[in-house]
Amino acid sequence: MPEDPEDIRMRPGMSRRGFLSSVSAGAALAVSLKGGVPPVPAQEIETVGKSLTISLLVNGTPRKVQVEPRWSLAYVLREVLHWTGTKTSCERGECGACTVLIDGRARYSCLTLAVEAEGHAITTIEGLLEGEKLGPVQQAFAEEDAFQCGFCTPGQIMAVEGLLRSNPNPTRDQIRVGVSGNLCRCGAYKNVFKAAERASELRRQKAGA
Repeated sequence: MPEDPEDIRMRPGMSRRGFLSSVSAGAALAVSLKGGVPPVPAQEIETVGKSLTISLLVNGTPRKVQVEPRWSLAYVLREVLHWTGTKTSCERGECGACTVLIDGRARYSCLTLAVEAEGHAITTIEGLLEGEKLGPVQQAFAEEDAFQCGFCTPGQIMAVEGLLRSNPNPTRDQIRVGVSGNLCRCGAYKNVFKAAERASELRRQKAGA
């Protein structure tokens, strides 16, 4: 029978490392006495390593790619299609660095499976360029110095782009809500808000030209 962790801890001269090792060994023994580690479901085993071909429309260009069902859109964009402007950081939908547009709406690509994106229009930050010229949101971020280290900037820009596509003339409070899912560890939020307002102005000027 495995020893009680409290009895192990109270042994004279027992170090912290020794205590943890003994508890780990006891836990492993307890699992083995109960019949061992439960097997991985057969369905999971079958999907890992299997691939299928899907069609993705990225920045207006159709591409056929082989993916595993479990691969995220962020992974496919970066590692398969090499659209590396999309950044990955937390990979669990908390920071917003991987934000892209799907059918014009901002989405976390780390939480979106590549197979879910089939048949939808995907826009990454590279897709906002107008030839060699920056798009209005990109230009506004440069003008307002709305970044420091820059790692979160692609996601911030895509969030603002998605906001302005649905609301061309947002208030400051609406901008705050629109980028609230994007974290900036450098704290450049004030300039991000100003850049969003400037981008709105640039887009209106362009539309009126």
